[in-house]
Amino acid sequence: MRIVVTNCNTTQEMTEEIVRGARAAAGPGTTVTGLTPAWGPESAEGWLDSYLSAAAVIDLLRTYDGPAYDAVVMAGFGEHGREGVRELVDVPVVDITEAAAHLACLLGRRYGVVTTLERSCGQIEDSLETAGVGRNCVAVVGTGLSVLDLGDGDPARTEAAFLAAAERAREAGAEVLVLGCAGMTGLQRAVGQKLGVPVVDGVGAAVKLAESLVGLGLTTSRVGSYAKPLPKRRVWRARSE
Repeated sequence: MRIVVTNCNTTQEMTEEIVRGARAAAGPGTTVTGLTPAWGPESAEGWLDSYLSAAAVIDLLRTYDGPAYDAVVMAGFGEHGREGVRELVDVPVVDITEAAAHLACLLGRRYGVVTTLERSCGQIEDSLETAGVGRNCVAVVGTGLSVLDLGDGDPARTEAAFLAAAERAREAGAEVLVLGCAGMTGLQRAVGQKLGVPVVDGVGAAVKLAESLVGLGLTTSRVGSYAKPLPKRRVWRARSE
């Protein structure tokens, strides 16, 4: 089984970190390939970045010419594009946001999300509502760290910021915590025991759900919402700086 994992930004180092987390979660016989958009934002933080990254990821998969794959994992927490990708490709598409939330709902009655900057919180809340798992989320809390801060070589600062934000989510009633950024992959091992609650990593959750869908022979319904795109002329602009 081959799973393609798409980063939502152009930072190759982050793609490599996401792939490491995905491979750690993958079962025997699963190959994970990471893809980085050729254009778009270096990190996705806010509505403009999110819509831009959605178009870049769709273009990335539209022009993909590598080995055939069995599923797509979209590694952008709260980012746009999952519905468009589901129309585009003929394999299961699992977004890390809804994957993490679905698994969190199996572990506790209420969950909280710990993410990067506060400006991303509303966007994540909307994404969870669209996926149908928003009602179980009691809080989306920012750490005050940007996406690029997560990879700056200061894990102690990242852990401290996460723990402080996690306490706020627990005070709001969270029984399970979700890592609200693909760049946080791996952090669950460092903070899980300290917090005393389950911590769900969206990348690992999405990989396991993708494997399950492929193993069960299930893929996206073409009845209604995710029907194939209508045949028409579409102009894709050339890359610009």
